[in-house]
Amino acid sequence: MSPFPYRLVATDLDGTLLRSDESVSDRTRDALAAATAAGAAHIVVTGRAVPWTRHILDDLGYEGIAVCGQGAQVYHAGEHRLLTSLTLDRQLAGLALSKIEAEVGPLALAASRDGLEGEVLMGPGYRVHEGPLPYVPYEDPSELWSAPLTKLYIQHPTLTDDELTRAARATVGGLVDIVMAGPGIVEILPLGLSKATGLSLAARRLGVKAAETIAFGDMPNDIPMFGWAARGVAMGNAHAELRAVADEVTASNEEDGIAAVLERLLAG
Repeated sequence: MSPFPYRLVATDLDGTLLRSDESVSDRTRDALAAATAAGAAHIVVTGRAVPWTRHILDDLGYEGIAVCGQGAQVYHAGEHRLLTSLTLDRQLAGLALSKIEAEVGPLALAASRDGLEGEVLMGPGYRVHEGPLPYVPYEDPSELWSAPLTKLYIQHPTLTDDELTRAARATVGGLVDIVMAGPGIVEILPLGLSKATGLSLAARRLGVKAAETIAFGDMPNDIPMFGWAARGVAMGNAHAELRAVADEVTASNEEDGIAAVLERLLAG
């Protein structure tokens, strides 16, 4: 057998490592365990903030470093502590939001507060995805801005996610970053923040370089991570924008796409 060619395996969560029921298959668990036994580190790189990620990491028995909040948070799962955390400038975010709404009309809003126990606030009209993730509804807009935030979520009543993302970037691209992280999930982030920035910080702590990294993802917010890593693998269910820049397209998250690639690499 040839040696495993990468020292770091970076995986997104939703639509990538996780199946639709938020579970990780035994086959994928085994493939990741084999890769780590061969000398590679596995790192989760997700758009979810720590409070929405921690239970998954605990279930996996994951005790290493994870990149959460689109790169805003570097989290040590084994020690249950934040190593780094970057927050959104609320004044700048409010200005960006006003400009976007002047262009496309009123938006439904949600926000992720900073910290290990940071709540996700959901405003009137925001369409919540079914599932176990906790959130706090709010009615008074001032609640949105009352504590440090890692990101804002925006939804439009008629525009598609792609249309809203394009319109928001064209309007406020010099103030903040706009990313699409999943169905119904368009986010306002600090300018320059991406999964690549968080992953590079985490990799430096692990003593691993971009040239030694393979990354797996499914959505446009994974594009910077693919640009940083030596190899980017899009899932079979990936968004067209990510597939266009991927080095390889594997099977879907429901069909053990990560395992298929790792098994092939492990076999040489």
